[in-house]
Amino acid sequence: MANQKKRFMQGNEACTEGAFYAGCRFYAGYPITPSTEVMEICGTRLPKVGGVFIQMEDEIASICAIVGASLGGLKAMTATSGPGFSLMQEGLGFACMTEVPCVIVNVMRSGPSTGFPTGPSQSDVMQAKWGTHGDHPAIVLSPASVEEIFHETVRAFNLSEIYRTPVILLYDEIIGHMREAITIPEPGAVEVINRVAPNCPPNEYKPYDNKLGDIAPLASYGDGYRFHVTGLYHAADGFPTNNTKMIEDAARRLLRKVDDNKERIWKNEEYFLDDAEIGIFAYGVSARSAKFAVRELRKKGIKAGLLRPITIWPFPDAAVEEMSKRVKAIIVPEMNLGQIVYEVERAAKGRCDVKGIFRVDTEPIRPIQIMDCITGAVLALSEAKNGAKPPVSTMTEMMVERDMIDG
Repeated sequence: MANQKKRFMQGNEACTEGAFYAGCRFYAGYPITPSTEVMEICGTRLPKVGGVFIQMEDEIASICAIVGASLGGLKAMTATSGPGFSLMQEGLGFACMTEVPCVIVNVMRSGPSTGFPTGPSQSDVMQAKWGTHGDHPAIVLSPASVEEIFHETVRAFNLSEIYRTPVILLYDEIIGHMREAITIPEPGAVEVINRVAPNCPPNEYKPYDNKLGDIAPLASYGDGYRFHVTGLYHAADGFPTNNTKMIEDAARRLLRKVDDNKERIWKNEEYFLDDAEIGIFAYGVSARSAKFAVRELRKKGIKAGLLRPITIWPFPDAAVEEMSKRVKAIIVPEMNLGQIVYEVERAAKGRCDVKGIFRVDTEPIRPIQIMDCITGAVLALSEAKNGAKPPVSTMTEMMVERDMIDG
């Protein structure tokens, strides 16, 4: 414990600390607000630890560069925001298809297009899942504090190496630029996972051979292994195939290697959910407001609780399903016009009402908005029960009646 360091730092700085801790030794990127500090710090520090930093001409080149560096055996990362993340989608699909570990940090801002570069948003949640074309795996982590950014960056690299897939770290401008005290753990205190090297002679190596499971070992170029990599559907040796059965098997395997391991990938925080009557599903910076709202509502005798997904993709269906069996309604605050709310509604399967609180004016959702929405709904329920006003059929209608959607 003597080597632990207590630091006061910005969220984007914590991201770089987590990357270095995880063994990242390659960064390629293009500056874009509000993620630029990640690039600036990597540019200063990576060469000092034997790493490589390259400022690329654009985000398309950036993601292609980290894929190449990863194939060369280095843990690699890039960082961007909404417009740059849009440009990266084809490269992201290539990394999914070729099963190359890498980490993409997306510090969200409002959009579409250039939007409002210096204001926060949660606008890229669905893009992180569906931005690139085709069926592909998606692992997306959503930290809500500076210290959590550090640990989730380490976890992003670990998951990327375990499942041979790109992993997206998704947070917003507020979390990226706020400063909080964090503890940097001593080396070895937090597990760091490295990729599994092949256990066979180079002439027998097949980069996509699934005889031993859905995730084949990945060799590094320069270590004596020679193999083919293509974005086309390919056979076990990496060369393109027109075999329809192989194509279907490969497509299903790409998804299966994540879907079959969701229990290991999921990570959630539950806050006062055990006896909650009103549930809140919130992620990232909106979850900070939600947690405060829960505490204040509890003081008023309102049994609110919070489910906060730290792994936002694959979506935590099981946790939402369990919450929906216990609560009368689920409130989903988002700094967009409704993205994850429909996934919550899908997972709840009609067991309770689901309602979103949306905000897109580049200001954060505040605790009072969540509190007003919930207290209004509880009051409406009470009035309806006591016959003080005509009953309404659902929690959703009560909230719409009171016009509590956007404070």
